[in-house]
Amino acid sequence: MTSHERMHRTLKREPVDHIPVVINPWEATIRKWREQGHLSADEDVYEHFGQDLRTGGWINSIADPVFEPVVLEETEETILTLNGNGAKLRRHKLHDSTPEHVAFAVQERRGWLELIKPHLLDVDERRLPYEKYIHERKLAAEKQRYFCWAGIAPFEQIHPMCGHENMLVGMALDPEWVKDMVMTYARFTLIHLETLFAKAGKPDALYFFEDMGFKLRPFMSPAMYREIVQPGHRLLFDFAHGHGLPVIVHSCGFVEPLVAGLIEAGMDCLQAMEVKAGMDLLRLFRRFGDRIAFFGGIDTRTLISNDRRKIEAELEEKIPPIIQGRGGYILHSDHSEPPEVEYSTMHFFVNRGREIGKGLVNA
Repeated sequence: MTSHERMHRTLKREPVDHIPVVINPWEATIRKWREQGHLSADEDVYEHFGQDLRTGGWINSIADPVFEPVVLEETEETILTLNGNGAKLRRHKLHDSTPEHVAFAVQERRGWLELIKPHLLDVDERRLPYEKYIHERKLAAEKQRYFCWAGIAPFEQIHPMCGHENMLVGMALDPEWVKDMVMTYARFTLIHLETLFAKAGKPDALYFFEDMGFKLRPFMSPAMYREIVQPGHRLLFDFAHGHGLPVIVHSCGFVEPLVAGLIEAGMDCLQAMEVKAGMDLLRLFRRFGDRIAFFGGIDTRTLISNDRRKIEAELEEKIPPIIQGRGGYILHSDHSEPPEVEYSTMHFFVNRGREIGKGLVNA
């Protein structure tokens, strides 16, 4: 069975020869493994580990797509920049991380209408990464891998532009403003995907990044999700299904209360399931395993321990109930793998996970 067939069948919750595997090491992790001699300078880390999935196609949703970030402040550890949304972001130089959102030109409806929305209404092909998309799509076909367009959805497009606080307060006090942002970004994404696919070919699935939770809580109630965010998701997920493409949704944090609404919108597979935030893969499988596949849910902290006994115990705890319950499961940690994860640990995780999954599906 090829990687493409394996992923396709897993997302449909159909039997496979062994569970698919995906990894996502930080760039710093890959650099460390190269420096240690485990990977050559130009070796593809994902092919090295036999990953079943490849991705490409991230759309630039900054209001001014050609704006060169302006450095406002720089120290030995951080750099503060101004971007084309008028947002000030602080990034750490010594390690990979999500940037800190410092200040925003857009804080309410008027700023959105005047500074951002007019730039998002028409297709701008400068936003489309044709070269990267075509390269990854071709490589996936050559290697018989499964190829996903991957990019952010409305919630993740909005908060870097105006900030979590302004967006969430807006959801409570001016929901029509946030609805307008959600639908504008959803339509923006749809028209750019239509252009990309028409000129460079369709992928096998759409893979949206949409972090909607933090520790033990989602950013919004299920009712607020359905009222404000779900319509944008429905538009995008219906577009995917209209092209025969399944929908994978990555969402960090505790998002269990939102999963039913995501399924209603058309999600086919949930990715991440961050353990330290309170997500529980097996509990989610018991609740939703007859409707969606799962992708991840293995505690990254277990990998960071580099303790093979702990890793094997978690794999043995979580994989068999899903496979024996005829669910769809893709092996992955619950987050990107940091430099603390040793190369030998990742090798063990990938190979032992495959072995456990293979033994079950062939039983």
